[in-house]
Amino acid sequence: MPPRFFELAENVRAGYWYLGDPLDERGQEVEDPWVYTTGRPIRAEGHLTIPIDEPGRPLDFSTAGVGATPIVHVRVASIFAELAPNDVQLIPVDLKGHPDQYLILVATKLVRCIDDKASREVLYWKPEDERPDKLGKYRSVAGMRIDRTKVGGAKVFRTWGWDVALIVSEDIKAALERAKLTGAKFTEV
Repeated sequence: MPPRFFELAENVRAGYWYLGDPLDERGQEVEDPWVYTTGRPIRAEGHLTIPIDEPGRPLDFSTAGVGATPIVHVRVASIFAELAPNDVQLIPVDLKGHPDQYLILVATKLVRCIDDKASREVLYWKPEDERPDKLGKYRSVAGMRIDRTKVGGAKVFRTWGWDVALIVSEDIKAALERAKLTGAKFTEV
């Protein structure tokens, strides 16, 4: 039986911080805030800072800005580095006003595994939507389910066509829960 997988998302609650888009060394927003969620390794250039748009209690797992860039505390990053070293890239960032070390978590694998029939609803971009750049990709996925037999050995990945979903294996979910990770929610896919 293939292992179970879960979508890892931010569990937003009142009283916690909200993070802005990554800033480059000049203090400007990065050109492409979605680069960190494409399911591919990236070339990290220069030192990045994450602004705190709304102060509050820090979280171990957050998403930053419009690109929903995953930001993790160093103790969470170490779990990913230990359990899925070939599936993640960890990029150090500064969080203004916080001495703890945080990193951007980049899932470096993109897996074509969404099970259209088992998912509650999937919609695709069509020619009449006039978005040729997205034609044939998912426009919406509700109640996502994946075909676990198509995942291979990946433990952390993005789903092809719907890369907003960050997926982790059951053993990573269990390790994060044992570490009492704050800011995360898991939904089985």
